[in-house]
Amino acid sequence: MVNSNLWTGGSFLSRKLLGQTLVEQGLLSQEQLAEALSASRESDRRLGGILVERGLVTEQDVAQVIASQLNLSYLDLREARFHPDAVRMVPEAVARRLMAVPVSLDDNTLTVAVADPRHVVALNELSFLTKAKLQLVVMTESDIDKAIERVYINREYVDDDESSGTVVRVVETIIQQAYQEKASDIHLEPWEDLTRLRYRIDGALLEINQLDKELHPGIISRIKIMANLDISERRMPQDGSIRYGINGTLVDLRVSTIPTISGEKAVVRLLSPTGVMTTVDQLGMDDRVADLYQKMLRHPYGMLLVCGPTGSGKSTTLHVALQLLNDPDTNIITVEDPVEYRVEGVNQVQVNPRAGVTFANILRSVVRQDPNIIMVGEIRDTETADLAVRSALTGHLVLSTLHTNDAPGAITRLIDMDVEPYLVASSLVGVLSQRLVRRICEHCVETYEVGPNHPEALALGLEPGTHELRRGRGCSRCHGTGYRGRTGLFEMMEVSEELRQLIVRRRPTSVIRRQAVAEGMTSLAEDGVRKVLAGQTTVSEVLKVALLNQGGE
Repeated sequence: MVNSNLWTGGSFLSRKLLGQTLVEQGLLSQEQLAEALSASRESDRRLGGILVERGLVTEQDVAQVIASQLNLSYLDLREARFHPDAVRMVPEAVARRLMAVPVSLDDNTLTVAVADPRHVVALNELSFLTKAKLQLVVMTESDIDKAIERVYINREYVDDDESSGTVVRVVETIIQQAYQEKASDIHLEPWEDLTRLRYRIDGALLEINQLDKELHPGIISRIKIMANLDISERRMPQDGSIRYGINGTLVDLRVSTIPTISGEKAVVRLLSPTGVMTTVDQLGMDDRVADLYQKMLRHPYGMLLVCGPTGSGKSTTLHVALQLLNDPDTNIITVEDPVEYRVEGVNQVQVNPRAGVTFANILRSVVRQDPNIIMVGEIRDTETADLAVRSALTGHLVLSTLHTNDAPGAITRLIDMDVEPYLVASSLVGVLSQRLVRRICEHCVETYEVGPNHPEALALGLEPGTHELRRGRGCSRCHGTGYRGRTGLFEMMEVSEELRQLIVRRRPTSVIRRQAVAEGMTSLAEDGVRKVLAGQTTVSEVLKVALLNQGGE
C-alpha cells in the first residue's frame, strides 16, 4: 500500500508541475490548463481545486498525479483499512484541522493519509504530536472527510474484527432473519444504553433483540453504505434502497434514516421482487367477493378502486389483479411510489417527485403509450383524480387506490377532489374496501366456548346459546403472539344504475351505503364475523378494524 519514502521534515519536491503532468497524461488540454492557471493566479487558489471545480478532472486524477510526482502511494477510501492503535494517536479535532487521517502503526512509523503532502506546517505539527516517523499516502479531500466520520464518529475500524467484521455479520443476520420471519420492516432504534431491534411481523411490531449500543453507529453506517447513502451526514433524514440476495432470491430493501436525540434510527422495509400472492384465494376473499372482483377486472374500460388505510394490503390486491390480467396481448402500465412488487411483462414506472416525475405528470404520458390497462399506485390529488377518471372514460381500465374508511366513502372522496359527480358515476365500475387481520397460529391453536352473555358473543351478535371459537395460545413459531400470517376483510361495492343516480344527485355516503347493502354488499364487519366463526381470526383482531354488530354503518 505504501512505499519507503518517509517524511522526516522539510518538504517533498516534484520534478514536474501538476498541470504539466495532467496535460501529458491526456487529462487536460493546453488551453484548459492556461485558463485554469489564469484563474488560479487571480483568485490565489490552488490549481487542482479549480480544475476539479470546473469538471475538467476528478479529485482522484489530481490526487493520483500528486502521489506519482512525490513518489508516494495513492489510497482509495474503498480500499482503506484503519487500525484503532493508529487512530488513537491523533485526536479527531487535529485530524479535521490538518486534513490527515491515521491509517496504521508499525513500530514507531505512523502511516497517515493526507490530501496535501506539501503542507509542511501541518506535517511538522503531526510529527511533533505523535512523536512518530510519518509515512504518507495521498487521499482526496472528500475521502478524508468521509474517513474521519468512519474512524472517529462511527468507530468503523475496518481492520478491527471487534468492530467492522462484527458489524457486517450483525447486519447480514438481521436482514436474513427478518426475511425468514416474513417481516415487512426492520426497526433499529438507539436508546441511552442499548439498541432495540424490532421486526414488524403480520402488521405488529415485535421486539426481537437488544443490541450493544457500541455497535449502533457501525450498523447504521453499514446499512448506509449498502444503500449508497452519505455516511458522514447524521443530522438530516436520508432515504435509499438496496437489492439484497438471500438464498438465490433478490429482495428489494427500502432504507430510511432519521436523527434522534440518542442517535440515528433506521427502518428497512423488505419488498418481495415478484409479489407474495398470485390468486384472489390467497387474499382471503370469499367466493362471492372474488367472483365480483374478477368480473370487474374483465371490464374493457372504467375505474376500479381499492380503498383502506395505510398498511391494509391495497397494493398487494392490485398486484394480484395485474397478474390475473397480464398476458402478451395486453399493454399494462403502472405508475407507483414505490414499485413494491416487480411483475414480469408489466411496464412499471417509479414516481420521483424530486425530479418532477409525479403521478399526474406520468399519467399524461402513459395515455399516449397505447395502454389497455393503467394502474395508478394512489390517487392523492385533484389533478391525478381528474386524469384517472378521464382515462377510464376514454377506453382504458384504470386501477388505483384511495385512503377512505369504506367503499361508499370513495365516491365522496372523489367528489371532494373536485371531480364532477357525473364523471364519477360514468367512470366508476366498483370499489373494494379492505383491512388486514392476523390469522390464528395453526401450531398453537385451541378452541374455547362462549356463552350468550360473553363479551365476544355480544360483540359478534351471536344467537343465544354456546358457541365454539378459536384462538392461539402462543408458541415459538408465532413469537408468543398466537398469530401467524394475515388475511383480508373485504366489502365489494359494484356501481349499479341505481347507485349512479344517487352519485349524480350528490346523495350522502350513508344513503349510498344503504343502497349498496340493499343490493347485496357485505360490510367489513360482516366479513370479519364470518372469518371469526370460520376459525381464521379472533374477535379482538376484527374489533381493531371494524365496528362489530353495527354493520359498519
